[in-house]
Amino acid sequence: MKATAFVVGPVDGPGAAMTDMARGLKFQAVLPYAGVSNAEQQAVRTPVCFFLFAAVADVETLRNVAEAIRFAPSRKIRFSPLIYFSESPSVETIKRCINMGFDDVVTMPFSQRRLADRMARQVGTNLVYYETSGYFGPDRRDRAPQLAAKAQDERVGGKYRRLEIVRNFLTGINVVRDDLFQAG
Repeated sequence: MKATAFVVGPVDGPGAAMTDMARGLKFQAVLPYAGVSNAEQQAVRTPVCFFLFAAVADVETLRNVAEAIRFAPSRKIRFSPLIYFSESPSVETIKRCINMGFDDVVTMPFSQRRLADRMARQVGTNLVYYETSGYFGPDRRDRAPQLAAKAQDERVGGKYRRLEIVRNFLTGINVVRDDLFQAG
């Protein structure tokens, strides 16, 4: 697959398992995450970059990395899929990941086929993203209604953007629609 997998996590334990799994999925490159500028350089070689986050004890510790990626100046990085691999299906963990703009949360058991299917959903289809003053990421209102209500409350009186994108292994990230709205 003409894409890069950046593994966010330790070099051993869950991070090592994530690296092995990514190699099994035939990514063109599998690299440890070393900052947004390194990711931007790699995005020139492989137009789609996946950020695979290994399980951690407290998902909140990933917020700085997730925000650095989501608010990167380069659209090639900013719209990249962020996927968290959780060792348990904790509703609280999933909510936190959604609030941080993750595209997907995969819970155990992890299998090559399941991961390939989940990652395939991220490429070649129209995806809707929203940008508000405090959020940038995929439209998750259908998966977390209580977060949607909160986001709607925060948008009252403010501006927000609705962006429609398509990821493509040849051309990278394509923004097919970009609408600015004034809420409330």
